[in-house]
Amino acid sequence: MDDIVRQAMAKWPNVPHCYGWLALDARGGWRMRDETAQRAGAPGDRLTNPALVGFINRNYLHDERGNWYFQNGPQRVYVNLEATPFIARTDPQQGLVLQTGQALGEVERVFLTEGGALLFQRGDTVAQLDDRDVAQVLGALELDGQPASDEAVMAWVDNGKGALALPWGGKRIGVERIGADEAPQRFGFAKAPQPGPHS
Repeated sequence: MDDIVRQAMAKWPNVPHCYGWLALDARGGWRMRDETAQRAGAPGDRLTNPALVGFINRNYLHDERGNWYFQNGPQRVYVNLEATPFIARTDPQQGLVLQTGQALGEVERVFLTEGGALLFQRGDTVAQLDDRDVAQVLGALELDGQPASDEAVMAWVDNGKGALALPWGGKRIGVERIGADEAPQRFGFAKAPQPGPHS
């Protein structure tokens, strides 16, 4: 967290929290959702200013209820999540890089949804893979030790028969099935934070 943010929090400790105005899309883009976007259920305008995006990335945190937010000075700006709290892209040097610019590190678990989305977990961090990188990673999957065709992967998603694995970072990681709607409860995050009793 930036020092300037810590100072603002100490100076103004009781600023009301903000809900619905900031979102993280499934490609790792931060989106500002004004009142018109909120009423329409629209994703909002993608933020492109590098300084602002960097500021959000450095001050992106979560509370004890699994709500993710951007600490904007003394104010918490809660984030609506299209997918998961982090979005990952493949990187030739670092393996997977989160939308915050940090490397995910050693992947512990891999999940595949019925819609073909890939989720990676390391410790408490869960990240959905940017859809632009999914074909590349799906192409590396193995079923029962053999290269898995797209058809074989989709059949596995339907019936779970066989051992699906992803060779990644020098090891083979077993892939687990998960429903897209199961992820928030399984990993303890809220997709659309709402005010709590003390907000």
